[in-house]
Amino acid sequence: MDLSIYFKPIEKIEIKNKSIGSITSAFNSSFPDWESSDIVFFTVHENRGASVYDDNDLDHISIRQKLYNFKWEGDLKITDLGILQSGSKIKDTYSALAEITFEVQKKGKLLLILGGSQDLTFANYAGYEKLEQPINLSCIDHSFDVALEKEEQISSSNFINHLLLHKPNLLFNFSILGCQQYYVGKEDIRFFDELYFDYLRLGELQNAIAKSEPILRNTDLLSVDLSSIRFSDFNGSKFSSTNGFFGNEMCQMMKYAGISDKISSIGLYNLKSGNLRLVDSELIGQLLFFAILGYSLRKKDYPFGNKKELIKYSVFHEDTKHDLVFHKSAKSERWWLEVPYPPTKDFKFERHHLIPCNYEDYEIAQNGVIPDLWWKTYRKLN
Repeated sequence: MDLSIYFKPIEKIEIKNKSIGSITSAFNSSFPDWESSDIVFFTVHENRGASVYDDNDLDHISIRQKLYNFKWEGDLKITDLGILQSGSKIKDTYSALAEITFEVQKKGKLLLILGGSQDLTFANYAGYEKLEQPINLSCIDHSFDVALEKEEQISSSNFINHLLLHKPNLLFNFSILGCQQYYVGKEDIRFFDELYFDYLRLGELQNAIAKSEPILRNTDLLSVDLSSIRFSDFNGSKFSSTNGFFGNEMCQMMKYAGISDKISSIGLYNLKSGNLRLVDSELIGQLLFFAILGYSLRKKDYPFGNKKELIKYSVFHEDTKHDLVFHKSAKSERWWLEVPYPPTKDFKFERHHLIPCNYEDYEIAQNGVIPDLWWKTYRKLN
């Protein structure tokens, strides 16, 4: 399919040698050959799904100027498709984004999306439909974006409802990183617990940001609400918050996301329209840089059905009279926990029965306790 019909070009940016820009083919005059690249990037001017609508364009050039002049040496290839134009109706934008996602995923590229309201996550998810394979979605967000009362119109504050009700439903697991207690009610927590979804509060992750790594390693599609960065570090989101992640913590999570062999799409949403402060443009550039850096460091040791290169550890559990089986990668020192499921189950769940975990989970098992992540996955598979 010719993706050029969806995009408009960007103005040419002056770049330095040995920089991100020097390995990027951008849509300035002629549409680039994105199929020969490793990473595909574009911005979206679509905010009609936001609770506060603003039809101003994103300050995408200042972000690109920062990103493309960061230092880089290596053989990686990036394609910048330019700007995805919004359709006459918001559903037209959703349809275009879903089609672009499918085409890019079909070719096995990492997709980076910048801009627009976070309801675009729904369209990004819909692009995986034709792949007919269950996926894991994670959001870095201060709230759950779930409306427990039914709302017909999709928005940035209820897109999770529409995603869960969408047919066919390909969502195997959903995780929230960085939720804050005053934005999350008891009913929200109960709703997540009943579906065996995962969430880690902001307080759990700060000073222990590595706890996010196993969840990101188990993610296919990552949606980042830029409002989850605290106002003192970033003034460029649509909805400012006193508390949130520090800029360096968000950069670390973006690196974890890039390193994940499983992640194939990352979206940064709820960036405010109009001019940005240069320091805010630089932080967005850094987030994209660390996702790209992580991608360049991938070890390709995710055990997609092949465990031959992993070191196996078995821990006998007295109560169940069964072994808990762990696997460790010699390449990256990362751990996985194996969860059995009935052989009558569809083979499409094969890629979900090995759960990324930490060494601490192995220690917990040695003390006779079955980790929560094992139970949650077991219930979903069985």
